[in-house]
Amino acid sequence: MSAVDWVVFALYFGGVVGFAFYQSRKNVGIEGFFLANRRLGWGAIGLSVMATQASAITYIGTTGQAFDDGMGFVQFYLAQPIAMVILCVVFVPFFYRAKVFTAYEYLERRFDAKTRSLASFLFLMSRGLATGIVLYAPAIVLSVIMGWDETLTILIMGAITVAYTMMGGITAVIWTDVVQMLMMFVGIAVALIMLFSSLPANVGFGDVLYIGGIENMWSSIDLSWDPTNRYTLWSGLIGGLFLSLAYFGTDQSQVQRYLTASSLKQSRLSLIFNAFFKVPMQIFILSIGVLLYVFYHFEKPPLVFHSAEVAQVEASDRAAEFAELQAQHTQVHGLRRDATLGLVDARAAGADLSGFQGDITRFDGEIENLRTSSRELIAEVRGSSSNDVNYIFPSYLITFVPAGVLGLLIAVIFAAAMSSLDSELTALSSATVIDFYQRYFKPEATDAHYLLVSRIATLAWGVFAAVFALYAGRLGSLIEAVNQVGSIFYGSLLGVFLLAFMVKRATANGAFFGLLTGLISVMAVSAFTDIAWLWYNVVGTVIVLIVGLAMRGPTEYSDSATAPAR
Repeated sequence: MSAVDWVVFALYFGGVVGFAFYQSRKNVGIEGFFLANRRLGWGAIGLSVMATQASAITYIGTTGQAFDDGMGFVQFYLAQPIAMVILCVVFVPFFYRAKVFTAYEYLERRFDAKTRSLASFLFLMSRGLATGIVLYAPAIVLSVIMGWDETLTILIMGAITVAYTMMGGITAVIWTDVVQMLMMFVGIAVALIMLFSSLPANVGFGDVLYIGGIENMWSSIDLSWDPTNRYTLWSGLIGGLFLSLAYFGTDQSQVQRYLTASSLKQSRLSLIFNAFFKVPMQIFILSIGVLLYVFYHFEKPPLVFHSAEVAQVEASDRAAEFAELQAQHTQVHGLRRDATLGLVDARAAGADLSGFQGDITRFDGEIENLRTSSRELIAEVRGSSSNDVNYIFPSYLITFVPAGVLGLLIAVIFAAAMSSLDSELTALSSATVIDFYQRYFKPEATDAHYLLVSRIATLAWGVFAAVFALYAGRLGSLIEAVNQVGSIFYGSLLGVFLLAFMVKRATANGAFFGLLTGLISVMAVSAFTDIAWLWYNVVGTVIVLIVGLAMRGPTEYSDSATAPAR
């Protein structure tokens, strides 16, 4: 990074954190630390909800995913608007009227303490692991740009984020989210403009669409009913619906957002905002990945985008084999580039394109085979798997983006990472303190005491996230990894909340044993079948509902779960 990039980065980063602290000055006590004294409006909450999900993984993992597989991942988001409407009608009123601090606190009022504790524990495990993945994402950027060790960057990022989260609480978190989400919109636009401007002068919008279409990179809909296929219309609409309901309706990192609202209307409006804007945003981010795929038909891409892995294999006794693969890659890319330029000229002249298209398809396949061979070679040298999908976009930034603009995009990625990380730390801290410490260890204490414990819990979860982040690089695509981790737990959590909200004769034992059975069933499906992970959410929910319905009680419950007393 140049001096200009550092100035842009420092000004933006410092401004965001300062603004967050300024907004948090009105916090009062533990309710202020965790719920901003329930005084926020729908705009800030809506942007925070979106920002919590749209972390640095969104930029790094999603763009790399699209570079490899095209736009198919958008099917994952298609059911989200439907989920938001259901949440507004079914979930939000229960949580808001109950005046709870955590989603799981509601389960004790509706069922019993053991159901609450189990649900909260599952959240802590799933979100704690996911937070490690979120922390790992910006470490990739620094390792590529600075050549820094990933372990060092993880520790630095974690320390900074934990520090201001401990001081500012949820209000600092939400207002940081607001600024970074607005800047993320700017970053998406800048990245798209930069990619288009980097293409040869004679390559137009239609050419980009055509080149990407040769390998169906723009295709986003797969009508297959194959449950082992990760991304289809049906896995997105059905599995994605269950995942969205679970994530936004039972995950404390999301529920905590709309519990900060000044009214039920404000809570609902914040989710409706996401229903309208989330899918278009993801389409644009995925388009960055496909544009990178088109861009590298003209500019020579690295054979392997992970520079540290390249350095490792080049320093080994297998360096000659890797050099041969690189030589072949350079040759094939040159042929592909010539074929692609020929196709552009032929399109302009209205000539036959079939020959050029066939050549491009063949060269694409050869380059992919060379990349596969290189990853296998690196894996043998390292003694562990190699996957560079998360390094594709950072590699482009450092190589092709000019000074100043690079600083802005790096700042956006860092802010996105820290915004999601701080959001999750406040959620983990609130569940730890409210659902366990206050419930079992210190039910009667001062606000000052709980505030101190909350800050200690934030620090502890930050350490946990950093430790897991050191492992996260082995999980492949980060955007898939973070959702796979959640899908092990989310379906079962959704099932128990549906029992609470919609089955009046549901019992505490039915909810508790249903939750356990659902979790075990999902783990079995994950371990012993090839069913795609989006369907795990359906499996968990259905199993919990079956067990819960089978253990229904003879009488209806009284609606005491909405009582405001804690």
